[in-house]
Amino acid sequence: MNTAPTDSGSCNALEQEVLAKLNQGKLEIPMLPEVAGKVVRLTQDPDSDSADLARLIQSDQSLAAHVMRVANSAAYSPNASLVSLQQAITRLGMRTIAEIALAASINSTLFNTPGYDSYIQYILKCSLASGLWAKETARACRKNVEAAFLGGLLNEIGRPLAVQLALELAAELKLSIKSEDIQNIEVSCSRAIALKVIDAWEMPEAVKNVITYFDNYQEEHSGKLQTAIAVAGSVIAKHFYADENKEKVPNLEELKAHPAFSEINLYQDEVEQLLEREELVKSAMEAMQQ
Repeated sequence: MNTAPTDSGSCNALEQEVLAKLNQGKLEIPMLPEVAGKVVRLTQDPDSDSADLARLIQSDQSLAAHVMRVANSAAYSPNASLVSLQQAITRLGMRTIAEIALAASINSTLFNTPGYDSYIQYILKCSLASGLWAKETARACRKNVEAAFLGGLLNEIGRPLAVQLALELAAELKLSIKSEDIQNIEVSCSRAIALKVIDAWEMPEAVKNVITYFDNYQEEHSGKLQTAIAVAGSVIAKHFYADENKEKVPNLEELKAHPAFSEINLYQDEVEQLLEREELVKSAMEAMQQ
């Protein structure tokens, strides 16, 4: 296929096309695997129990095997051998098992991004790190760790879909899109795309709050504290996992001085104690990515 290179004008046109698709409701959102969606909804249901969750996960043999492998990893069960999902749920809790199932379901196979697969994997790896660090941050603040994990994990879910949409539209318009054009569209459109994804996947309102206010987390809203926790988790994740060739990486002093920690009343010595959990988070990431 003959393609024309993008210039600033055609790049702007591409961005406008992406926004138009969003506004017209024509964005094709990847389906979250059915079981993963049901797992999230089931954990929000006060009438559900561990047997319901075990039955649901067992309906997907691949997912069930992955959950058992992670549950039996050194990160989650260093001194025990779990032989059944019911036993894993009893030991780790329904919400932890749900987190493992959801993290396994959000992977690069959800997105069609030829030539950018390694970049999408990078984004998803940083998102998983954000979720795990947001959870640890919430634990340090004695706040809701489950909502923190979901907010951290999903706050950048619009980025891979922005890349996919930009590539699709460039092919449709016969434009040879450059990586900096992709990045521009990611920056300008990913938050709005993420909100569409969250609605389509029927995620809890707390997660929607995090994504809506992530870039203005100091603004007054009903989920202000939860959003600030997700921002703090994201800053820590970027410090440890981000690639300085792809985005700005905060150094240690910038991290400790980030205003999100003031919002959640964590002093610098408490932030330093939080960072000592690096090996714990690293171990959990390795287990979930196997």
